[in-house]
Amino acid sequence: MKSLARPLRTALAPVLAALVVVGCATVPAIDPAALPAAPAAFKEGDSRWTAAAPAEAQPRGTWWKAFADPVLDELVERAVRNNNSIQLAAARLAQARAAARATDAERAPQVAVGADASRQGGDAARAAGAAGNLFSAGAALSYEVDLFGRLARASQAAALDADSRAALLASTRLLVQAEVAQSYLALRALDVERALVRETVAAYRETLELTERRFEVGDVAELDVARVRAEVAATESEALGLDRRRAVLEHALAVLVGEAASSFRLDAAEWTTGLPVIPAGVPSTLLTRRPDVAAAQHAMLAAHARVGVARTAWFPDIALTASGGFASSDLGELFKWSARSWGIGALLALPIFDGGRREAGVQRAVAELDGELANYREQVLGAFRDVEDQLASLKLLADQAEAQSRAVTSASRATVLSDHRYRNGLVSQLDLLDARRSELRNRREALQVRAAQYQATVGLVRALGGSWGPEGGAG
Repeated sequence: MKSLARPLRTALAPVLAALVVVGCATVPAIDPAALPAAPAAFKEGDSRWTAAAPAEAQPRGTWWKAFADPVLDELVERAVRNNNSIQLAAARLAQARAAARATDAERAPQVAVGADASRQGGDAARAAGAAGNLFSAGAALSYEVDLFGRLARASQAAALDADSRAALLASTRLLVQAEVAQSYLALRALDVERALVRETVAAYRETLELTERRFEVGDVAELDVARVRAEVAATESEALGLDRRRAVLEHALAVLVGEAASSFRLDAAEWTTGLPVIPAGVPSTLLTRRPDVAAAQHAMLAAHARVGVARTAWFPDIALTASGGFASSDLGELFKWSARSWGIGALLALPIFDGGRREAGVQRAVAELDGELANYREQVLGAFRDVEDQLASLKLLADQAEAQSRAVTSASRATVLSDHRYRNGLVSQLDLLDARRSELRNRREALQVRAAQYQATVGLVRALGGSWGPEGGAG
């Protein structure tokens, strides 16, 4: 044992010297003042946004179930399974996790085995006594001593990269879910608007028939017939335009659920989707629910760890090595005890002059950290803006819907009265056409306000990170 201890102490001498000469690399903590602070409350919120969430029995992750629409449920589930953007994000997450495992493996001892057979000849080899065969077999072990935390910080950065990719996957999944919901709801709103416009076309045609009969008996001029025919054609054109918009939306929905537009079909149906009230909760919880904010935070922390990795380049690399095996000039004698050999060693490497490469590496890592800090601040501020936008929209849309409802009621009454008076010859045809146009316009505007309420509700869910309430989790 004494014969082994002496060479071991000799081999470890560079390690001991390094501990005496240098200390550990440290990285300053991120300044909290550089991070955005969460406001105490949402400016656009009111008492409605702190109430208990509807559909309380539904899991927070499946937020779309709060709309109580089985067709929507099925479409979102198909998109989660088949959407290509989600699959791409999942593949990138798998890559990041594999890279994290590979980086972490560098901290473990590396063991290799090998065998060699060689033959030397010639006068020079014979003169040196090296002529003949040489067979060897053995194993080698190497281990980098992570005294200054380079490997640990690199492993930490890779793990944070994987966490960032996981959050980006959740963000992509939430984005796709929201796009499916918004596309579906827009399509259902178009179905109602198409039916409304076609009902108006039917009413215009009835008026046209009446006007043509009156023209035949000489009660009205040909100008009146031409006016009604123009209204019929113009309204039919609007109906065809809505058909085109619906076809485009249906094709977009097909791509979102991962299917070919040629084989995807969603028939028109009654719009029975519920409109839930989504409480926004406390602003500070938004930072933990939004997956894009979480991704930016993990990326920032990974950049911070890489600053530490870059700074360890100024410290020595220390590696321990050991080898053992057998060597013999006779293959039959190779594995005999007398043919054994072993060795241990320690390697210390420290560049003295590198032309500024290490300093440039540190500056690049610091610049990357500054960039990730700015990106994190932007994500946080954008998250608060998104919530405020949707809260303001929902609050104002509720008032707008109430005012538009009154407009629809008055316009419908005006149409009934104008039609009755026109049939009795008390008002001109222009009065009746104006009344119908006004009613159609107001009904369509009311429908658009209703559709906007659904879109803003989905937008609020997405802005909240796919959940609501302080305890909600990202969907």
